[in-house]
Amino acid sequence: MTNIRICVAGAAGWAGSALSRRIFEAPDLELIAAISRSHAGKILGDVLDINGLAAPVFGTVTEALKTSPDVFVEYTKPDVAKFHILSALRDGAHVVVGTSGLGDDDYREIDDVAKEAGRGVLAVGNFALTAVLLQKFAEIAAKYIPHWEIIDYAHSGKKDAPSGTARQLASRLSKVRESQLDVSLDELQGPKESRGVRLQGSQVHSVRLPGYVISVDAIFGMPDQKLILRHESGTSAEPYVNGALLAIRKVGTLAGLHRGLDSVMEF
Repeated sequence: MTNIRICVAGAAGWAGSALSRRIFEAPDLELIAAISRSHAGKILGDVLDINGLAAPVFGTVTEALKTSPDVFVEYTKPDVAKFHILSALRDGAHVVVGTSGLGDDDYREIDDVAKEAGRGVLAVGNFALTAVLLQKFAEIAAKYIPHWEIIDYAHSGKKDAPSGTARQLASRLSKVRESQLDVSLDELQGPKESRGVRLQGSQVHSVRLPGYVISVDAIFGMPDQKLILRHESGTSAEPYVNGALLAIRKVGTLAGLHRGLDSVMEF
């Protein structure tokens, strides 16, 4: 069986480096190229101290795509992610998106290009299994509990807010219903910002402080009872790697845009 040829954008980063190591170790995957502007012109194995990993590191997506990957993994920053994704699709690659910060308009455009190219895009706000389960459980809870709010936590240097995980959760809950507000935002006495942002029918609050990595709470309330669902990650990137590997192996079976790792999981 032919190995899946992969290019990782952001391969030298926190999550990308852990993923690159595991791709290199997998017998059915082949890491053929990487993108990192700060390490362009080097060999990825030298950058990550992985003996035998000979993938070249390029500074631009245009150069990297000349290696003809089957799957392009996007793990960089929101300001360049969409350009990377669209370039990869138009070049004939399937795409796995781990970068957060893209909006619904961005994903509509990506979906259009993916369908036109006949390629699949799997956009995952969070590859960790506990985050996937939180979203599934939250969808169930929203069917029975009309009041909820979302709080996302991250380190103080994270620029995008809300996080991709919180955005994806709000999007999924909107397909169940909108959360109920007993006091509408128009009736609120005081700064409306104190209630967070109304995002696709959910109130979403973003906390950015040192000491956090990535966490999210979905809080549901009923008279005299409440349900708190929490995903909380540690400092290691390992929780995200297994989910990303699953996405890489499955994205080639898809056409168009698919949101969430559970779209290729069995429950």
